[in-house]
Amino acid sequence: MLSLKNLSKSYKNNVALKNVSLNISEGICFGLIGPNGAGKSTLIKIIASVIQDYSGNVQFTNNKIQIGYVPQEIALEETLSARDNLHFFGRLYGLKGAVLQKRTEEVLSEIGLTERGKEKVKTFSGGMKRRLNIGCAIIHQPRFIIMDEPTVGIDPQSRRYIFNMIEKFKSNGFTIIYASHYMEEIEQLCEEAAFMDHGKVVENGSIEHLLKKHAVPSIYVKGRMCVPDDLSQTCSKGKDGGYLITANNPLAAMERMIHFCNENSGEIERLELVKPKLEDVFFSLTGSQLRD
Repeated sequence: MLSLKNLSKSYKNNVALKNVSLNISEGICFGLIGPNGAGKSTLIKIIASVIQDYSGNVQFTNNKIQIGYVPQEIALEETLSARDNLHFFGRLYGLKGAVLQKRTEEVLSEIGLTERGKEKVKTFSGGMKRRLNIGCAIIHQPRFIIMDEPTVGIDPQSRRYIFNMIEKFKSNGFTIIYASHYMEEIEQLCEEAAFMDHGKVVENGSIEHLLKKHAVPSIYVKGRMCVPDDLSQTCSKGKDGGYLITANNPLAAMERMIHFCNENSGEIERLELVKPKLEDVFFSLTGSQLRD
């Protein structure tokens, strides 16, 4: 669907992107993961042709593909109604007459704002604006959708609407680029992802591959006198007063802790395997947590 080769972009002395190369397959949700300032938005704007002054190559397999771009910033006219905003963007994409009216009502239904269509956007909550922002980007029914941090600062209901929309897009064979620094969203929605930091892609692949390749098996334990000395060397503080222990063979390590606890009259309150997370992978690759 999309091939990116050696994309670079600088703003005066600030290097925003440095030799970024990626291949994005058709019909998947592809996640761009990284902290604010990693280069995600610059990369997305180049793909969407918002930024045209860059070096490198962007190549779609279908040069006539329509793109729906959902920017991180709300791109709405707040003095107009939701319906009028959709009409405006629809006309920009060449829709008119009965087709525009039909698509407007369909989109209002998809984003859960049918009953609020006549109200001015300035009366909407942040989540409602985010949903309408997406609606304006898909009114022309694009099959390639770019979403830049679409769930920042929204309520759980709007987040659920957006997730349901993305699942529907995927079931219809659409291709989605989803940029976020919320790791749990990427894990839930995306089949493949790329980690970005300081303008570079530090790793990319399927979610399953990234977790298997980089995530370190670990154990959570909370208790008293239950961690042997050799295991305590890989111990770090966890939540609720417990500890995280990394171990190549976590089941054997858990068995040893139980045995150690019994021999030393210890007590275990909680002992469980910790599921690998993308955030752990990012930390192992960059040596830092995701920064805001």
